[in-house]
Amino acid sequence: MAISFSLADLPPIVGALRAAGCVFAEDEAQLLVSSAQTTADLTAMVKERIAGLPIEQVLGWAEFCGLRIAVDRGVFVPRRRTEFLARTAITLGWQAARPGEPLVVLDLCCGSGAVGAAAAAALGPVELHAADVDPAAVRCARRNVAAAGGQVHEGDLFDPLPPGLRGRVAILTANVPYIPTDQIALLPAEARLHEPRVALDGGGDGLDLLRRVAAGAPQWLAPGGSVLSEVSERQAQAARAAFAAGGLGTRVTASEDLNATVVVGTRHR
Repeated sequence: MAISFSLADLPPIVGALRAAGCVFAEDEAQLLVSSAQTTADLTAMVKERIAGLPIEQVLGWAEFCGLRIAVDRGVFVPRRRTEFLARTAITLGWQAARPGEPLVVLDLCCGSGAVGAAAAAALGPVELHAADVDPAAVRCARRNVAAAGGQVHEGDLFDPLPPGLRGRVAILTANVPYIPTDQIALLPAEARLHEPRVALDGGGDGLDLLRRVAAGAPQWLAPGGSVLSEVSERQAQAARAAFAAGGLGTRVTASEDLNATVVVGTRHR
């Protein structure tokens, strides 16, 4: 049975979180108190957060585009800036929708499945597919895309996808890892210690996975379909060149508020 906690429980938790370096200690304390079912749960959750586990993994969920996305231990945590990728995809989806035709959405490097789930929630009934190479991410994503009737495939990029998707995808989101290998050590401990390296490490210049997506995407996109990837601002032009090399029309869009940059490649009709 869940028990109620009073406001008196917050100050010592806030103090402990602040001492551990949590910038948003007050907000996190309230989340922990509201999520705990028992005193033992609360104590364990606070200890985990103090030890450096991401708050989303402690809670078991993250807020993303107004949705509560399940986030398991060891799974990449969806970032707030990635909401810009999802919203850009949603806008393109609205433009691509045709009456009576299912809109096909593919979420590659899906992690928890947050981007695909957000797109499906906003676009209405879609044919949603997602894929990730990490088995833990696949298990987590299956929980998040189930409500949209989506399918999650385990494997490397396009390899596990059903052949029937070729040439049919209207919206392809690929939140590829884009941190250069030599910068992984500079990431916050939360990411380095508690998220899979495969979801962070983008190779020498951070764009190894993006180039592979760019090379394969034209075979899977429908005429007029688009592939979207999040990158850093300094990587934008190189990423755009990778999409252009695959014969796609390209553009870069950015959100100053979210400090987010998205590169879009579109297959010509």
